[in-house]
Amino acid sequence: MANVPARGGSVSLYSGSVTEREPFRVEIKVRHYELDTLGHLNHAVYHSYGEVARIEAMELAGGGKLREENVSPVLLESHIVFRREIRGGETVYATCEAKFGTGKTFRMTNNILKADGTLSAEITSTLGLMDLERRKLVEDPRGRFERAGVDLSVLGAE
Repeated sequence: MANVPARGGSVSLYSGSVTEREPFRVEIKVRHYELDTLGHLNHAVYHSYGEVARIEAMELAGGGKLREENVSPVLLESHIVFRREIRGGETVYATCEAKFGTGKTFRMTNNILKADGTLSAEITSTLGLMDLERRKLVEDPRGRFERAGVDLSVLGAE
């Protein structure tokens, strides 16, 4: 197993130590049907891996409690920068960190890392927290997460 620590997540198989400063990580084995005609991981699958990390991290943080508040995270924008190719059969790690500021949106960053720690892709996403009844973004998403009891430290939020 590589020296890439994991932080929670049912998909992760690593059992190494983790410090509070390390982001949430989930281990994913690249499946051959996810490849393009060049034998590389298809570009759209990188986004799926980022989503897997966001969902796993949110579940571990207690994000299910948001339903009781009738709100849910919603993806508004996603941007990816490809750094190194990933091929079939490799094991990768998808990280997830959240950054909150002012306003109705917040950012989540995913890094897709090869087993040796090489950065393969960086995904930056803009999200909001939607009121499911009004179908509008709520003000102060961080405050709403906290009031719902979501542990934002799992998401690396300071």
